[in-house]
Amino acid sequence: QLQASGGGLVQAGGSLRLSCAASGSIFSFVRMGWYRQAPGKQRELVAIITNGGSTNYADSVKGRFTISRDNAKNTVHLQMNSLKPEDTAVYYCNARRISGDFWGQGTQVTVSS
Repeated sequence: QLQASGGGLVQAGGSLRLSCAASGSIFSFVRMGWYRQAPGKQRELVAIITNGGSTNYADSVKGRFTISRDNAKNTVHLQMNSLKPEDTAVYYCNARRISGDFWGQGTQVTVSS
């Protein structure tokens, strides 16, 4: 139901854009967002965007990452700039309904120093 894409290998300071395409209208979700999980660490919130367009970011990515939504294409994007090696992780798309959470498959982001 959620298809993530856009991961890859990039040098520190570079940029990547992740996309999460939903099979139906993203308005059916209260909010959508991205989480990430680095090796040996717990999954953590990166950024979320609500149906109303409000956004929230982890402190570690503020000013570098931007989450946005394309309602016509039922897609949410995560623009990641000024990437750091510590951003290396598997990134997961998340969509939340009142009934529960939905997850896309992970996409690997690797930032080399």
